[in-house]
Amino acid sequence: MPKAPVLTPENPPGLRDIPFRLPKVSDAEKRRARALAKMLEERYPHAHCALDFTSPHELLVATILSAQATDVGVNKVTPKLFKALPTPADYAALSPEEIEPYIKSIGLFRNKAKSIHSAMKDIHERFGDQVPQNMADLLTLRGVARKTANVVLGNAFGINVGFVVDTHIQRLSYRFGFVPKGSNPQKTEKVLMALFPRKKWTQTAHALVWHGRRVCTARVRECQVSDGICKRFSKHCPE
Repeated sequence: MPKAPVLTPENPPGLRDIPFRLPKVSDAEKRRARALAKMLEERYPHAHCALDFTSPHELLVATILSAQATDVGVNKVTPKLFKALPTPADYAALSPEEIEPYIKSIGLFRNKAKSIHSAMKDIHERFGDQVPQNMADLLTLRGVARKTANVVLGNAFGINVGFVVDTHIQRLSYRFGFVPKGSNPQKTEKVLMALFPRKKWTQTAHALVWHGRRVCTARVRECQVSDGICKRFSKHCPE
């Protein structure tokens, strides 16, 4: 059974089930953020999760693998992995060492094999082979922090209880002036949750990632400075 949400009355309507207080943002800040989201949506109407998956547990496995690895690299190893181990029970029946050969081209593959085995074993034994559809239970799984849980909830179930913050979104959040330099992902997530409409958290995150990969990259090129979105919204570019 999904856990009952912890109500946070300090949050505005529509966000009171979030179990922590969100920062207060002005109406002007919300309008600016939503104008950015509109432009991003128009620029990237087909933005989506770059990880290949056909089920919630496959997405969970792929997201665990993606830590400090590229989505392209993950997508190269998962077809063989998913074909050999189609259910959480199949992972649970193996040892981490038996999972390793399928993912050995991915960085930190030994630790990731342990996390995947433990998470799938819990899903099999504790959750009846069903990936939990709530943040609290997902966070009990090895290898799952808020970013991973947000990816799974948003993309596998259409549930928005948080905002994905990866390296691209962290970079753009500073350059667009949403958070101060040096802010950690936890602070950034809370600010983005307060700024953007909840129903679009997942899609806005995808659009931000696509912009970060295609235009506002870590190494700024001259063409990026004149980009229409960046020219209008960037406050700290090319930092």
